[in-house]
Amino acid sequence: MINATRFVLMLLMTISCVLPAKLTAASAPGVVVKLTIHDTIQPITADYLQRGLREAANLHAQAVIVSMGTPGGLLESTRVMVEAIENSPVPVVIFISPTGSRAGSAGFFLLEAADIAAMAPGTNAGAAHPIVEGRQLDPILKEKIENDAAAFLRSYTSRRSRNVEAAEDAVRNSKSYSDEEALKLKLIDLVTTDDASLMAALDGREIHRFDGSTQTLHLKDAAIVTTAPSLRERLLSKLADPNLAVLLLVLGALLIYLEFNVPGTVVPGSLGTLFIVLGLFGLNLLPVRHTAIVLLVAAFVLMLLESKFTSHGVLALAGIVSLVVGLATLVDGPIPEMRVHTSTALGAGLGFGAISFGLAWIALRARRSKVLTGPQAMIGGTAIVRTPLAPTGQVEIRGELWQASLRGHATLAPGSAVSVRAIEGLVLIVEPTQDSI
Repeated sequence: MINATRFVLMLLMTISCVLPAKLTAASAPGVVVKLTIHDTIQPITADYLQRGLREAANLHAQAVIVSMGTPGGLLESTRVMVEAIENSPVPVVIFISPTGSRAGSAGFFLLEAADIAAMAPGTNAGAAHPIVEGRQLDPILKEKIENDAAAFLRSYTSRRSRNVEAAEDAVRNSKSYSDEEALKLKLIDLVTTDDASLMAALDGREIHRFDGSTQTLHLKDAAIVTTAPSLRERLLSKLADPNLAVLLLVLGALLIYLEFNVPGTVVPGSLGTLFIVLGLFGLNLLPVRHTAIVLLVAAFVLMLLESKFTSHGVLALAGIVSLVVGLATLVDGPIPEMRVHTSTALGAGLGFGAISFGLAWIALRARRSKVLTGPQAMIGGTAIVRTPLAPTGQVEIRGELWQASLRGHATLAPGSAVSVRAIEGLVLIVEPTQDSI
């Protein structure tokens, strides 16, 4: 009887210890990971999203909220990001925020790929017509690209139970939708103001994942853990700006050009090499037009030729024109934000051309100028007679007294001006100037 009583007491104590722990674990607030993408869509953006989704999976987060505002970007990077969203073990909420933001072009593809698509009031999304290399395409190629992009969007929009026709209209006809229009057309799931109201609206909602499974979101009192871009991602994102990459490239080339004109100054050459490497690294992240590279090489060759040959500025002018056109057409971005601005190309091209032309002119002038030091520099100069020349005496030139021998005249009085015609040893051979005759 006593043993039975002890067994019952031990059982009750075990239950009393385990049950509160289970209740605490069940009622503990979850974690929501927040990412912020307010930039163009390019390889660094894709890396940031993939890293954020991996961290959310490691934290066993309830959801990932991606606050997004983007004009668009590269389709290849968009495909990588869509694939990461579809395969994420943690539900992904794309939230176009704050007010005034947009999900243009590639951003619209990402919005439709999310488990939950949300927009803040006063935002818009759409205009997802594919553009390749910022130029007009022939009809057949244009149709192929449109069909491919539309099929890509349909492949997951239908599985998300969203309006496939309206979504495809954004691709084929560049339609753009306000937050109210997108909600009415069932392109998004809700319109809300901020993260807190978004989490409150989604708490307890059952969603269908891309793999067909269902999951209920528990976001009440969930802690938001912000995953900011790393230092590496921030630096690389800056380098992916085509305007910065072009400026680094031009500045590096200018410093190396200066090193060639003033050999031995190691600093300009070293910095120039570093800037060119950084510029090329940034351009490597972007679609680059190869014909523009040929123009840039031609521009630098013409600038070098100008410093070696006398062309009265013709080579330099041709180099400047090649440089400006090459810089303006260097990056084949699908949106204006991913192309080199005309003002940047003009400023960098004209500035580089003017400075390099100035250096070439100085170098040419230095080659043509006479020696400014030593006795030979006095030939052709004017001296003043200090002691009578009969025919030898002393003259003053450049603040120095020299022995001089008068050529062709018997004598000259002190104060007369003579011209130095030659030097024999340490004796100047002089002739009277026209004023002294």
